[in-house]
Amino acid sequence: MGKKNKQFVEKITAMEDDFAQWYTDVVKQAELVDYGLVRGTMIMTPYGYGIWENIKNELDKKIKETGHSNVQFPVFIPESLLQKEKDHVEGFAPEVAWVTHGGEEELAERLAFRPTSEVLFCDYYSKNIHSYRDLPKLYNQWANVVRWEKTTRPFLRSSEFHWQEGHTAHATYEDAAAETDRMLEVYADIVENYLAVPVIRGRKTESEKFAGAEYTITIESMMHDGRALQAATSHHFGSGFAEAFDITYLDKEGKSQFVHQTSWGLSTRVMGGLIMVHGDNRGLVVPPKIAPTQAMIVPIAQHKEGVLDAAADIRNKLADVIRVDMDDSDKMPGWKFNECEMKGYPVRIEIGPKDIEKNQAVLVRRDTNEKDFVSLDELVDKVPALLEEVQQNLYDQALTHREEKTTTVKSMEDVEKAIAENPGFMNGMWCGDEACEEKLKEDYQVTSRCIPFEQEAVSDTCLCCGKDAKELVIWARAY
Repeated sequence: MGKKNKQFVEKITAMEDDFAQWYTDVVKQAELVDYGLVRGTMIMTPYGYGIWENIKNELDKKIKETGHSNVQFPVFIPESLLQKEKDHVEGFAPEVAWVTHGGEEELAERLAFRPTSEVLFCDYYSKNIHSYRDLPKLYNQWANVVRWEKTTRPFLRSSEFHWQEGHTAHATYEDAAAETDRMLEVYADIVENYLAVPVIRGRKTESEKFAGAEYTITIESMMHDGRALQAATSHHFGSGFAEAFDITYLDKEGKSQFVHQTSWGLSTRVMGGLIMVHGDNRGLVVPPKIAPTQAMIVPIAQHKEGVLDAAADIRNKLADVIRVDMDDSDKMPGWKFNECEMKGYPVRIEIGPKDIEKNQAVLVRRDTNEKDFVSLDELVDKVPALLEEVQQNLYDQALTHREEKTTTVKSMEDVEKAIAENPGFMNGMWCGDEACEEKLKEDYQVTSRCIPFEQEAVSDTCLCCGKDAKELVIWARAY
């Protein structure tokens, strides 16, 4: 490897030495984002946005398939409107960014830059829902939101980020519950089958649920360092917001009833999860289904006659079946290889004079670095099949990793040992008392990730207080 190529790789800190710095290095060197002028903001550059756009497009398609329509609401929320739902505003108050002036004139009422849009939708629903015939309202919004985070990190926590937020209104509690469940499954489908990240489905505890919700359900994922990341959530509001905002409808008997609402969201935070689940010390690894470039063609000795023509011919043939590009820049091949690895292209296709003589190309997998020599006549069939293998392997690797870093804990001593020896998910029984939940947080910086839908009794007693256990909880340190 030449000196230039070595320097290129050395720009990434080894994850074993400093995982946080490794993450920052990958985000920057893979050209996913640049830093904005305002603290905690980020510029999503073309490659980073390209990955997000593919996630967004797939999710948007599935949201519409479930009967939802996209809408767009304003970014500003009057303070008086935000104050209408007490628990909700208290939950978001520390993170709200306020607009106090319009031009040089001080506003009569402060305006919040939306941290989330529940109150905007509630105000709209209160004016536009009158009869059972108006229900359900199934809306989704793609938007930027602002939350004034104290500690920021690209994708994981930023002062401004992009997401979708679904907001629905239903005639009954049961209809809203079905919607809450349905949308969590949509998220699980996207995260597992497109991002290749296995998730655990479950319910948040009372202290961890969304502010103002009756209950919150979640999909939780494990990062390479064993920490958890909440990938997406779905919230059942019951009639709480409807009562605060007087959202009523006349049922079939002509009686006035409160609607029952939901909201659910997935954000660019999953980009951080993607990096921390699949990335390695050579850079980013992007699952083929969401990769902007699924295969990058690298011509070898491209100055020699016929090489660029052969590479272009491969690109033209593959363009009908995959997202393919060609690096015909004047960089050295070794540099191009490193760049392919850094950006995590699922497959690299090498073609040089010797390959042309043998009517072959070299396929290199990003996930395993394995090479395969394939006839040029078979590429159109072989490359898509290889991409499917890479996609499945990334999921399988992540699932194996999660299983290896999951420990059963039956006492606080077990928790301490697991954190020291095998940090990751901890399956432990809980009595249901928030005091025990708080003690784990205070003593070990461990939070309840979810009460998994698939329950099993790993012990009869609470791991914290020793009293009779109520349910199994997934515990972990988290981002």
